[in-house]
Amino acid sequence: MTGTPSSSSPSSAGPGGSGDDQRAQQLATAHRQVVAIVREEKRALDRQLATAGQQNQKLRTALEGARDQITKLKKALEHDLELPLSVGTLIRVVAAGDSPGTTSVSADAMLAGRSVRCPISPLVPRGSLEPGCQILVDEHSVVVAALGYEATGELASVREVVDGSRLVTVGRSDEERVLRMSGALRENPPQPGQTVSIDHRTGFALEVVQRTGMEELVLEEVPNVRYEDIGGLREEIEQIQDAVELPFVHPDLYRQHRLTPPKGILLYGPPGNGKTMIAKAVARSLAERAAEKSGREQAKGYFLNIKGPELLDKYVGETERQIRQIFSRAREQAEAGIPVVVFFDEMDSLFRTRGSGVSSDVETTIVPQLLTEIDGVEKLDNVIIVGATNREDMIDPAVLRPGRLDVKIRIDRPDATGAREIFALYLTPDLPLHQEEVIAAGSRESAVDALIDSGVRAMYAQTDATRFLEITYKDGERETLWFSDFVSGAVIRNIVDRAKKQAIKDLLTRGVRGITREHIRSAVAQEFMEQQDLPDTSDPDDWARISGRRGDTIADLRIVMHRGPRPGDATGALPVVAPPADGTSSDDDGAGS
Repeated sequence: MTGTPSSSSPSSAGPGGSGDDQRAQQLATAHRQVVAIVREEKRALDRQLATAGQQNQKLRTALEGARDQITKLKKALEHDLELPLSVGTLIRVVAAGDSPGTTSVSADAMLAGRSVRCPISPLVPRGSLEPGCQILVDEHSVVVAALGYEATGELASVREVVDGSRLVTVGRSDEERVLRMSGALRENPPQPGQTVSIDHRTGFALEVVQRTGMEELVLEEVPNVRYEDIGGLREEIEQIQDAVELPFVHPDLYRQHRLTPPKGILLYGPPGNGKTMIAKAVARSLAERAAEKSGREQAKGYFLNIKGPELLDKYVGETERQIRQIFSRAREQAEAGIPVVVFFDEMDSLFRTRGSGVSSDVETTIVPQLLTEIDGVEKLDNVIIVGATNREDMIDPAVLRPGRLDVKIRIDRPDATGAREIFALYLTPDLPLHQEEVIAAGSRESAVDALIDSGVRAMYAQTDATRFLEITYKDGERETLWFSDFVSGAVIRNIVDRAKKQAIKDLLTRGVRGITREHIRSAVAQEFMEQQDLPDTSDPDDWARISGRRGDTIADLRIVMHRGPRPGDATGALPVVAPPADGTSSDDDGAGS
């Protein structure tokens, strides 16, 4: 028989029964628990990873510091184990086959005072190895590097170049030595008279040393100054030509008359009147005369411009050595038939009267040295000594006696005619002239003449505005000095330059082009008012030196300068109410303002 069940299981429940819900809830709870566990483990792993990263960074920093320490220790260890290198001087490079038993390129060098033949490393460039340069040599005596030339050393003057590798030098004590030339000097051999650095230990002349003080002793080629470039000194130039050029052009006539050509001339007088220009013109003229005699197309000559103050040296005997060098170089050139002019500028600064007490005792040795050299010039035919000074009274009489500086020529301040010639050198028709000046004069040449006349009258007028000094001489006579008594070639040139600058200023500010007589007169007033060449003193000797008079004849002087309007004022030009002493006619427009 068939019975009915008493109870039903969950599996037998229908869809949506309570058994399925329970299982779903259990699964969800288990999933949440698993997710929570995984998250917690992930957080723990992240914390562990962060801690490991920090520890790794610390370890990395420590390792890097340890590596740097190891590198430093390694370098220090290598340096401690490295053998020292020796420094020597290369004498020459010996190529294979140049010397018996030599199979490779080697070098003769000076090492610690010994001459050693060393092999050369193939890593050293051959072009860097020049005679006289410093080299590095390792413990096996192998040349491993070239260092260049020694930067310090003694100085010597080149006397002559013997051949392509040797030269003769003269040191401080006038000791002559034959030295090897370095590679740099062999490429560009020095000229006699130049200064080189030398190394006595190795016997090398290393490099040419440019010395500003010694450059004044270098022979200068023919100056580009001619007698035509000098104004207001016609008589003086004629005297110089008679004294210097006649014996040079006509030596046979001098021999027939048993005349000895002068050894030197002295140019003396107030400053700024062309003494230096005359000396340069003498050198130029002699060079041209020599070219005519020898048939050369180009004038060849030399001009030694010796500035007295720059020749003085603080070392005992150095000035005397340089004087010997000057005349030695002059003799060398003169023996080749080239005229040489030795020009001593500011001669009183070097050759003062011995025992005068106006300077130190240097003249007691410098003056005898000059006298010795001048007396030695007598056998030469192509050397002339020219001295320039504005204090001829301070030069030792032994220098000025006949037989040494035979001819004395005074270069005085220009008169009105001479000033006109000097003006003409700087005021020329090719300059920009004001159109009204050209129209009024009729031509540019006449306009220039009018400008020059205006300037000369302004300078040489004798009015209250131009009175400067009243001198009382010891014999009781009195004399008034005017501004014209202080005119010089340098002053005239400066006046013309001032006028040109004023003309430029008027062109830029007012649009008015060209130089006018007003510019010239204003420039004269400004130049004299500034008193650029007048001393600020009441000492008669100082005024006498500037004005060209003898101070020992002056008993008293009184400065009576009339300053008048200030420079640059509309009425700043000097009044012109009297013509100059040579009878120059007055200006067309009458007296200036």
